[in-house]
Amino acid sequence: MQVTVASVKGDGVENEDGVFVALPGCVAVLDGLSAPKDLPMACRHGTPWLVRQLGTRLVALGSDHDLPLASVLRTAIEEVNDLHADTCMLEQEAVPAATVVMLRERPEGFDYLVLSDSVLVLDTGSSVKALADSRVEDVAKTEMAAALAGPAGTPERTARVSELVARQRGLRNRPGGYWVASTAPEAADHAITGSIQGGDLRRAALLTDGASRLADLFHEATWEEVLDLLDQEGPSALLARVRAAERADNNGTRWPRFKVRDDATAAYAVVNPGEPSLH
Repeated sequence: MQVTVASVKGDGVENEDGVFVALPGCVAVLDGLSAPKDLPMACRHGTPWLVRQLGTRLVALGSDHDLPLASVLRTAIEEVNDLHADTCMLEQEAVPAATVVMLRERPEGFDYLVLSDSVLVLDTGSSVKALADSRVEDVAKTEMAAALAGPAGTPERTARVSELVARQRGLRNRPGGYWVASTAPEAADHAITGSIQGGDLRRAALLTDGASRLADLFHEATWEEVLDLLDQEGPSALLARVRAAERADNNGTRWPRFKVRDDATAAYAVVNPGEPSLH
């Protein structure tokens, strides 16, 4: 498995995405959930710190093929909790969180995990399918519709986004809500997981929603066309296409979205049967 990656910052102060690759054959892409400035945060470290700490552990633990990816995620969350349990109020709702998408190569095939709304695109030769956990879209629908109404960047819309995030925090990592990687190890039990037999996977893309929006929000490309672009021009070209589409809708009214330019990250994995495996 050969992996190429790219990541660009959006409208925020820093890039809250993260992409992590470890040999042999484990890659993880995380999208940190942004926290509005007017809402409190119970962790002094912040979202980018959580993404770095969690992502590093995911690919390190994922190298143990005897450990299912859900167990990898659970253990990683527990280990990160241990790092700041004495300094931060981890029992509060206002703690950093991130989406997770992982792909791992084993001698027998591939394992994958998707938690929350980052996207995994898989090409098995016979089909191309995209996997994402969309439960966050099923909660707080009234607040979400209000937060997406009107042009981006206005004080009114900023206030509605804060109201949405406050509501979502109360629904995060609990039954009837949605699940993300944060301080609750049991979130790992709610991830989408699966395996693909060796030889059945040709290529795959791991995308944060800032990168997947070219297909699933803007509808400027199909998933197969996204994979072809990644194959022919690389992840940076995909992110450039996303930015070009965003510039064509600079106030976020044609394609309503929370950030006109979100952090965007893509990892592209190619499986070449003609080359020796990383193993």
